[in-house]
Amino acid sequence: MQVTHITRLSSTEIASLWTVYISDSLSACLATHLLQHNKTPELQELLKRTLKLTQTHRKFIKDIFEGENFPVPEGFGDKDINLDAPALFNDIFSLSYVYGMSRIGLVTYGNIVSNVARKDIRQFFTQCLQSTNELYNISVDLMVAKGIYDRPPMIPYPNHVEFLKKKETFLSKWLEEKRPLNVVEITEIFYNIERNYFGLILLTGFIQVAKDEEVKRHLLNGKELVLNQIEFLNQLLIKDDLLGTIMVNSEVTDSTTSPFSDKLIMFLICTLNSTGLAYIGHAISTSARVDLTAGYARFIPKILQFGKEGFDIMIERAWLEQTPLAPDRKALAKV
Repeated sequence: MQVTHITRLSSTEIASLWTVYISDSLSACLATHLLQHNKTPELQELLKRTLKLTQTHRKFIKDIFEGENFPVPEGFGDKDINLDAPALFNDIFSLSYVYGMSRIGLVTYGNIVSNVARKDIRQFFTQCLQSTNELYNISVDLMVAKGIYDRPPMIPYPNHVEFLKKKETFLSKWLEEKRPLNVVEITEIFYNIERNYFGLILLTGFIQVAKDEEVKRHLLNGKELVLNQIEFLNQLLIKDDLLGTIMVNSEVTDSTTSPFSDKLIMFLICTLNSTGLAYIGHAISTSARVDLTAGYARFIPKILQFGKEGFDIMIERAWLEQTPLAPDRKALAKV
């Protein structure tokens, strides 16, 4: 007789489900606004697909939490979106949005799948990874077809395999500041530029419509931080005559009526800031030139400080849901 052992959710599984539920509730608000105003048929279909995925994900997670007698997070909903607001972004931004968020989703779901064990949860996040990959591929195909896909720099193909010579030490050759960028470093630089341009578009729009003056000042600080990163990274490519193609279109309208609550805006920017910190850390781990690692490291305290300021604003306004905590054993024991 086969016995099936049903285990409770682990802390990792709770964290993954909880975080994805909130992020998908936010994504649903953005997709709803973009879909409401988008007039391009293929982009409408892409947004409908995105919206359906967020709904499917949230229903599964809600059912799991309710079955476990675990409180379902509030997340974002009707009170965080103004359907009467005019379009904040032009049609083409919908494509940039789906592309940018699906890239983040691929990294997120890939990490989650490798860290969860319960079969139903593992199968769910595997499906999330597959469906997000499909969404990513559709968005890339559309960007290529419309001529707006960001092209990383091209380099000549090497004509032979090369190894470091014995007389050249690791430090003198590999960490030498003046050597040309290698393809791994170019990749990190380019996609960090692209990520920052995506953030710049969002910040530009949100600064126009934010109601809370402290939130607006915070977003302005974020825009300055993003521009500083773009300048640093662009200069690295320019010095090596490596110019990729970053499509910076006028994707923000002139609307000053916010389609989103300041709470949603702050949460999205804080989330993207945390993601950016992870990407900077990855860039440091794969870059060997000292000027690269030093340059990246220079931004880490600034990104951390910006994130802290954002969290402080949300906590002061009771906008931030408490991530599930482990029990305080000392307090329980009244030590």
